[in-house]
Amino acid sequence: MRSSWRLPWPLAIPAAIGLLFLVLPAIGLVVGTPWTRLIEILGTPTVADAMRLSLICASAATLISIVLGVPLAWLLAKARFRGRGLIRALVTVPLVMPPVVGGVALLLVFGRNGFIGRLLDDAFGVSLPFTTLGVIMAETFVAMPFLVVTVEGALRGLDNRFDAAAATLGASRWYTFRRVTLPLIWPGVLAGSVLAWARALGEFGATITFAGNFPGTTQTMPLAVYLAMENDPEAAIVLALLLLLVSVAILAVLGDRWTRRVNANA
Repeated sequence: MRSSWRLPWPLAIPAAIGLLFLVLPAIGLVVGTPWTRLIEILGTPTVADAMRLSLICASAATLISIVLGVPLAWLLAKARFRGRGLIRALVTVPLVMPPVVGGVALLLVFGRNGFIGRLLDDAFGVSLPFTTLGVIMAETFVAMPFLVVTVEGALRGLDNRFDAAAATLGASRWYTFRRVTLPLIWPGVLAGSVLAWARALGEFGATITFAGNFPGTTQTMPLAVYLAMENDPEAAIVLALLLLLVSVAILAVLGDRWTRRVNANA
């Protein structure tokens, strides 16, 4: 049976313009890629180092986000205490904060003259800014809220009767979390991890502000794209294409699961 539903033209025209506005830059990137130099550019030490550093730092930032973010999401979803709304707002601040501002904030706290950075330097001789650890910190700062929001949504959608049943059988809250809650929210943790990894991989503003742009040490792929735009635009296009392909691959992995989860939690 053929559907009689049609989109009204006052909605169809701006919808089509919006779709083109979002899709055309990606098409232009694919069309403008110097395919004949693709292998040559990918084989250069600068590109290889940027790719290696990006993958290592994004993976480390995602791992830290999981270790710290899942308990934080559980706290926001399950615990009842005064000020929970304020804490949730603070957790989501990096989502709306300009990344450069985040980098400045990290410098003020963990920089050599920051109140924590100075303590680390004096006590252990550890300096975080303009190091690879600084890149991981900057990426964790901007990526962790994506995981927390996703996992909190999964926890809120969980039937509390599972926890209650485990409690009646004498299970502790920690045992219930490990053996009941965590397996049930695992798809949400996986989706949040993928989103956090993608956000960390594409991070630019906080990284260049807090960690700088030093090849082999802090220069990730987005920073390499920025530098290559001045010296070798074709290399910049190839790096940008790689980031685009990673984004498409992530969307393919997630499918419409993320969209359905967001709609369900709305």
